[in-house]
Amino acid sequence: MKEVKIYTDGACSGNPGPGGWGVILMYGDKKKELSGGERSTTNNRMELIAVITALEALKEPCKVELYTDSKYVSDAINQGWLKSWVKRGWRRKDGPVKNPDLWQRLLPLLETHMVEFIWVKGHAENPYNNRCDELAVMERMRFN
Repeated sequence: MKEVKIYTDGACSGNPGPGGWGVILMYGDKKKELSGGERSTTNNRMELIAVITALEALKEPCKVELYTDSKYVSDAINQGWLKSWVKRGWRRKDGPVKNPDLWQRLLPLLETHMVEFIWVKGHAENPYNNRCDELAVMERMRFN
């Protein structure tokens, strides 16, 4: 199974507002950047779309180290929230889950790939996370 490193980030101006996402995929000495955005969205949607797009770009099942500065995404996986939401019919203890369409799109990707979610501090010393932020902000600015 190929081992891939992925960095993702999302950005939004206003919440909701114009948003963008950025991704860096790395396999061996190869590196690929992806980015996109939407006119009216939320930061959490951009974070999720970055992860989904990155995993959808993989052409075969892979072992993935996925780096994100989104606690929303990393905690949902690492703290078991996503599994609880599925069991409860896309409900949290205090109401419906936000962005169920994207979480449902992510689920089969998590079954296809062996993904380890690793939280990194945003806007810090990590050059790949910073580059993803640059990509996300560039895409967001296309809609301002």
